[in-house]
Amino acid sequence: MRNLDGQLITVLGGGGFIGRYVVQKLLARGARVRIAEREPRKAVFLKPLGGLGQTQFVAADVRDAASVARAIQGSDAVINLVGSFDDMAAVHAEGVGHIAKTAAAAGIAALVHVSAIGADRDAASAYGRSKGDGEALVRAAFPAAAILRPSIVFGREDRFINRFAGMIRMLPVVPVIAPGAKFQPVHVADVADAVVAALDAGAAGRTFELGGPQVLTMAELQRWIAEATARSPLFVEVPDAVAAALASGFGWAPGAPITKDQWLMLQHDNVVAADAAGLGDLGIVPASLASVADGWLVQYRRNGRFAELAAR
Repeated sequence: MRNLDGQLITVLGGGGFIGRYVVQKLLARGARVRIAEREPRKAVFLKPLGGLGQTQFVAADVRDAASVARAIQGSDAVINLVGSFDDMAAVHAEGVGHIAKTAAAAGIAALVHVSAIGADRDAASAYGRSKGDGEALVRAAFPAAAILRPSIVFGREDRFINRFAGMIRMLPVVPVIAPGAKFQPVHVADVADAVVAALDAGAAGRTFELGGPQVLTMAELQRWIAEATARSPLFVEVPDAVAAALASGFGWAPGAPITKDQWLMLQHDNVVAADAAGLGDLGIVPASLASVADGWLVQYRRNGRFAELAAR
């Protein structure tokens, strides 16, 4: 295991969902952490997690190569967690290229790039293509980088499980789009452990796919959430032809149920490939949804933490 004590590690996107967990793990290992964000003030909540002088904050936009260079200057390692569903090509491809080229030119010892399962330069979805282009740029500029591809990441602050839990709480009838699409949800703390483990020399130049211990279809996942939150809505599986029409006709509109790109992404299972290196290769035993979700899904139950008392 690499000694991180006193090492300066720049985390691009360190104030985001995954970033806050990665930063906490790094600080616990004694690293000095430089958190690079477009708006650093939004990440200042992380400062109390470290000791005096252990955390730094810097403004950086991956689309601006000069700001990336300033952010990583003097670093021992760089971690890229930046992602977007808006300016995907600029962030996932062009911006990632800036990071890899700048890190190589600066002589950075290690680079960990977090991509996604489904990254493919020939993917039907713009998201998948942009992630694939980014991986190619990383490999070309910094061959020794470790690339991590997580499936759907879940945790207290996620925008996936929480989104469905909110729908299930509010709606008596819940439409299920792409009910057969498969996911392998992975806990955010396990992803953070994988990011830190990937800083070790043994991960250099390798690609890892990260998934939890369960593979669930979209329909199974939503029914699991309903059971975990003691809700019983009527689930209605939306026919593919209807879902495709919704995506094509309304994907541009704010608040649309699904975008065209999201629909294209759902046409492929989001699971770890049979021959892929994974969490086990990084020494991590993944947590299941059931083992950790109760701690925050309780907020979606009637009467919250007092549900059992209210039922008596």
